[in-house]
Amino acid sequence: MLRWIEQEPRVLRLDEIGESFGRYRLHIPELERGMQRSLESYGQLSPIVVVQQEGRWELIDGFKRLGAARRLASIDRLLARQIEADERSAKAAIYGLNRAGGRTREIEEAWIVHALVREDGLTQVEVAELLGRHKSWVCRRLALIEKLGAEARAELQVGLITPTAARQLVRLPAGNQEQILQLARRESLSTNELSGIVDLWLQCPARIQQQYILQHPRQALAQEKGVDLASHDPRLSPAGNQIFQQLGSVLRQLARLEVWLAHEGRTRITAEDRAILQPRFERLSRDAASVAALSADMSMECEYGRSDSQRDHPDVLQPHLAAPDREAAGGRP
Repeated sequence: MLRWIEQEPRVLRLDEIGESFGRYRLHIPELERGMQRSLESYGQLSPIVVVQQEGRWELIDGFKRLGAARRLASIDRLLARQIEADERSAKAAIYGLNRAGGRTREIEEAWIVHALVREDGLTQVEVAELLGRHKSWVCRRLALIEKLGAEARAELQVGLITPTAARQLVRLPAGNQEQILQLARRESLSTNELSGIVDLWLQCPARIQQQYILQHPRQALAQEKGVDLASHDPRLSPAGNQIFQQLGSVLRQLARLEVWLAHEGRTRITAEDRAILQPRFERLSRDAASVAALSADMSMECEYGRSDSQRDHPDVLQPHLAAPDREAAGGRP
C-alpha cells in the first residue's frame, strides 16, 4: 500500500522535478499533445506524484502532465503529492498508480518487471509478490522485453514505434527484427501490414523469398491473400497475356511448394503419406526438370529474339512421349 507523506499537495517548480523514472513509461506523442491542450484549457486537474531521492524530487506519476507543462510558457509550477518509497517501491508504485487508473500498458509493465529483475536483483516470485501478480504474468512480461532487440526498444521508448508493433517484432528472431523494423519505417507500414509481414516472414525460410518480402512487401502480402497482381499487361497480345497470367499462377504455387518442401513437408506427413505421395513427387521431379530446360531455352529465345524453339532436347521428355507415371499405370493414387 502507498504511504502518502502529507495530506495536502505541495507546489513544485518544474525545474525541481526529475524524470529518471521516465524510462519506464511510453512516450505517445498524440496523448501528450492532448494533455497539452487540456492544460491550456482547464489547468491542472489532479496533482502529480513524486518521491524524494537524495534531496531531489523524482516524478513517478504524471509524466504527460509534466511534459505538457514544460512546453507551455504559462505554467512554471505544478501541484504534487509525495509518497514514501525506495527505488524498488517507487517502480512498484508506478505500476500500481497506473493500474488503479486503468492506464497500464503491457510494454510499460514489462519495463518495470525487467528493471526489478535485472537492475534490482529480485526473483520473479518476489516481483510477483511486490506487484500483486502471478509468477506467470511476470515471466511473460520479462520475455516481452528480452525478446525485443535493442534498436526496437529504443524506438519504442521514444514513441517511434507503437506497443502493438513491438508485440509483432518480438515474434521474430532477434537477428531479423532490425530488417523488418527498417522495412516498416521505409514503407510506412500500418500495424495490420506489419503483422502480415511478420506472418509471411515466419512462413518463408527461403532467402530468396525473404528478399522478395523486403523489396516488395505489399505485393507479397497481396499474393499471400490470393490477389493476382499485374494479371494483364497492355503491351502483350491476347496469347501473351494468357501465358503471362499462367506464369504468375505457377510461380506463386512454386513459391508455396518450395516453403512446404524446405520447411514443413518432411515433418508433418506420416510414413503412410510418404508411400502414397512418392509417385507424385517422382512425377513432379521429372516434369519440373523438363519444364526447367524448356523455360531456360524460352528465356534465351526471348532475350536474343531467336525462334529456333524446335531444337532437339534429349534431356527433355516431350509431353506426348512421357512415360506414364504409376498413377496412370494403376499404381496407388
